[in-house]
Amino acid sequence: MEQEKLPNGTMIIVLGVLGYLCCCLAGLGIIPSAIAYFMATKAEKIYAENPDGYDNASQIKTGKIVALIAVILNVLMIVRWVYVIATGGLEEGMNQWQDVMDQMEAGQ
Repeated sequence: MEQEKLPNGTMIIVLGVLGYLCCCLAGLGIIPSAIAYFMATKAEKIYAENPDGYDNASQIKTGKIVALIAVILNVLMIVRWVYVIATGGLEEGMNQWQDVMDQMEAGQ
């Protein structure tokens, strides 16, 4: 019997890496990483039904691990942003940014 590939193996890895790369954008990477994790879980269920019929289970497992790490990092970033906004740190950061910009303009 010829082995098939599990669906969306490459897409799972791509979305997981994209979620990882976007984690610093205020946690927006949680969207692609959560989708990748969901797709990997679905592919693992398909693999569990017929383990001998598929040959890229390791690719799915790797993609699921990358997606899980990306989800965790994005959740931590969201928690950080909530903390910064709740403690008023955002306004202080903006004031510091404005001071730096004023200093740069004064130096020119």
